[in-house]
Amino acid sequence: MSLSPGTRIGPYEVGAQLGAGGMGEVYRALDTKLNRDVAIKVLAQIVATDPERLARFHREAQVLASLNHPNIAHVYGVEDVSSTYGLVMKVGRLFWSADSRHVVYGAAGKLMRVPAAGGSPETLRISG
Repeated sequence: MSLSPGTRIGPYEVGAQLGAGGMGEVYRALDTKLNRDVAIKVLAQIVATDPERLARFHREAQVLASLNHPNIAHVYGVEDVSSTYGLVMKVGRLFWSADSRHVVYGAAGKLMRVPAAGGSPETLRISG
């Protein structure tokens, strides 16, 4: 689901697309209530209509919200507007990937792996 700049998701006004992946697309947006830039990970329609993948999205949001680390995106909230699901978080140069067992996040050459069911983050070494 590609969103045009200016599209509203709750109080967030969508701006430029920052990236895309298997679960959806990430956009820079303006939080119109607090006047701050945020990133919104918007689920692809095929993901949003799949109960298992939607549950994984909610687990990912809960895991992120439970952690406080400089290399992990800070979650500001989850939006569900007209079956458009968005994970709202701090804007940053971040990488993430999720499978059924882990969520991987990182920035500045450092990656953290967190069990999808919750638990302690583990620092990953990057070779190369």
